[in-house]
Amino acid sequence: MAKLSVKKGDNVMVIAGKDAGKVGKVLKVRDDGRIYVEGINLVSKSRKPRNAQDKGGIIKQEGTVDASNVMHVCPACGEVVRVAHELQDVNGKQKSVRVCPKCHASLDEKKPSAKKVAKKAAKKKAEKSED
Repeated sequence: MAKLSVKKGDNVMVIAGKDAGKVGKVLKVRDDGRIYVEGINLVSKSRKPRNAQDKGGIIKQEGTVDASNVMHVCPACGEVVRVAHELQDVNGKQKSVRVCPKCHASLDEKKPSAKKVAKKAAKKKAEKSED
């Protein structure tokens, strides 16, 4: 199987199937070219209670969608685009980076986690209190 241009955490729009036109975040990417997208292809699954406290019933969860049926949504320009690849200097090394072909914004930029942001804010606050 060829390498996919879709990664976990990307925002994508479904372009084919019953959920065409819906936008969601990629939750999981499988090796066989299928992906799980938040709120897309919801399927009902029966769950049996395993003990007295556990509730059973019908649970709605995301099913898989083929990766060829989705397109990236650029975080910078908001357009639905194909992915282009460019070689960029990252820490002194040439690296292939996914970019938007319309606005040339990087699709590989990592967003800082909430824990890291809170930790940095606390560190800055502590430095200010020392001064």
